[in-house]
Amino acid sequence: MARLIDGKAVAAELREGLKARCAGLAARGITPGLAVILVGDDLASRIYVRNKERACASVGIHTRTFRFPAETEMGALKAQIDALNADDSFDGILLQLPLPQGLCADELLERIAPEKDVDGFHPLNFGKLALGLGGKTPCTPAGCMELLRRAGVEIAGKEAVVIGRSRLVGKPTALLLQAADATVTLCHSHTRDLAAHTRRADILIAAAGKAGLVTGEMIKPGAAVIDVGINRMPDGTLCGDVEFSSAEPVAGAITPVPGGVGPMTIAMLLKATIDAAEERRG
Repeated sequence: MARLIDGKAVAAELREGLKARCAGLAARGITPGLAVILVGDDLASRIYVRNKERACASVGIHTRTFRFPAETEMGALKAQIDALNADDSFDGILLQLPLPQGLCADELLERIAPEKDVDGFHPLNFGKLALGLGGKTPCTPAGCMELLRRAGVEIAGKEAVVIGRSRLVGKPTALLLQAADATVTLCHSHTRDLAAHTRRADILIAAAGKAGLVTGEMIKPGAAVIDVGINRMPDGTLCGDVEFSSAEPVAGAITPVPGGVGPMTIAMLLKATIDAAEERRG
């Protein structure tokens, strides 16, 4: 039976440390600031932004959400980003995705000053990550790596398989694993015989966005399994990309859904904002 990797517990530990860092900055008259741009009325985005606001308040980060209707034009959003780039009270700027149809996320993400890009999506930061030159790291991949480390999973020299090649999760996660000296295979929708790859994995990261894609018979016995997927079923329940019931008896360690990677994404966003405040203000 697999050991459960409790993302809620790890995130709570991280927040305590972040709260102490915020207190240290406050003693110097510094309050880290996060600006969130929310366009449209997507329910999942609204819930996620509300959770971010609460998490920021819990550790001492000042946050403000700039809300725009779905029909907002690109020019208005670019002007808002420009204003936030110049506003010294904000150390981080986050553009909540997905955007309504007709808006170009790439143009807006590139508009954010790289030093305030706490989501790590700016091409400069992504390029630095790819070249091993540091830069800011996307929050979900950073959370996956933190969970592996906290669970005591050895990465160097191990076979790692990442399912999903999005620039939000799959690609940066593969780069981080490679930087940690794993041998990495990046699988996607055109991969032939997915199970042949996953059965070799000492570390398996599922980030395809397809409920129950990975079953127990596709997992190497004793492997560490990180399930990034979060899928809402017709009955309203949430499940991951990994079929937990068949995977748990085979894996050595596994994250649940919910309660695994999700809490870590927000915790790493808080960390990135505090990191940016410390970097920007010396």
